[in-house]
Amino acid sequence: MSLKALLQRLGQTVFILWVVTTLLFFLFRLMPGSPLAAYIDPTMTADQQAILLHQFGLDQPLWKQYVLYLMNMARGSLGVSFIYKEPVGGILLAALPNTLLLTLTSLLIAYAFGTLTGALLAARRGTWLETVTLPAILATRALPEFWLGMVLLAVFSFSMGLLPAGGATSPGASFPSAFARYTSLDYLRHLMLPALTLAIFLQGLPTLLMRSNMLEVMQEEFVVMSRIKGLSEWSIIMRHAARNALLPVATALALGIGSSIGGNVVIESVFSWPGLGRRLVEAVSGSDYPLAQGAFLMIAAAQIVMNCVADVVYSTLDPRVGRR
Repeated sequence: MSLKALLQRLGQTVFILWVVTTLLFFLFRLMPGSPLAAYIDPTMTADQQAILLHQFGLDQPLWKQYVLYLMNMARGSLGVSFIYKEPVGGILLAALPNTLLLTLTSLLIAYAFGTLTGALLAARRGTWLETVTLPAILATRALPEFWLGMVLLAVFSFSMGLLPAGGATSPGASFPSAFARYTSLDYLRHLMLPALTLAIFLQGLPTLLMRSNMLEVMQEEFVVMSRIKGLSEWSIIMRHAARNALLPVATALALGIGSSIGGNVVIESVFSWPGLGRRLVEAVSGSDYPLAQGAFLMIAAAQIVMNCVADVVYSTLDPRVGRR
């Protein structure tokens, strides 16, 4: 991708982020009722409620609120949570590593398994292996995430007692640093079930995508020439065909990171995983307007940025795309 094309794509990303930010601002403020409904105590007098509205700037005209909102955003301020009485940015940044670790772990498992399985299924097309494996993969893709999570909980946690049932760490556990917490055996044991659940659900896409791409690549002339040269079938599949079939899979991986960050709400709720999705559910159920707005914005930003990354990766891996 040329520098000009890259700058244009970055400009589009910034513009889309601004549009999403604007939509979120007006969406929350045009909803029925007061945004401070969960914050205002019923025993407060009208004057006390007016003071609160003034404190949060909600007594100003809508355009002034919008300008103040953008100025606070530029300073990195997302407001104060009604539930936690803490800055929203700090709450979300504390939850972000948990969501990223869950997302990246599950995606790495899903795409490593899916890429190898897809290549193998393409190489063994029409055999009993494809007949058995393909319906099983489609079935796991169709299973509801919450149902799959509850089944794994029932088997590995409640019945066998091998893994924790929820949370990110054991009650009362303390760690000298955040790094020590995220690399501890206790944290990894809590991570295993939600990551496995999400990986089982996600692996269908890379498997089917890789299989489809491999079937097309296997018909290309360079594969035929490799067979004529006497190269082994394994060398043809893994060193030549698979490398050329990986481009759409790599793009799907970049897109999957963005979509999974916002799509982990169900998994995080089932396993009580303290990530962005769970914070979003708490904010919506508790009418915590600043926290919900900040969580939506962070999730949308992750999706938009990863779309940009996917475009850059695709153009880098296939320069023909950048010249179109």
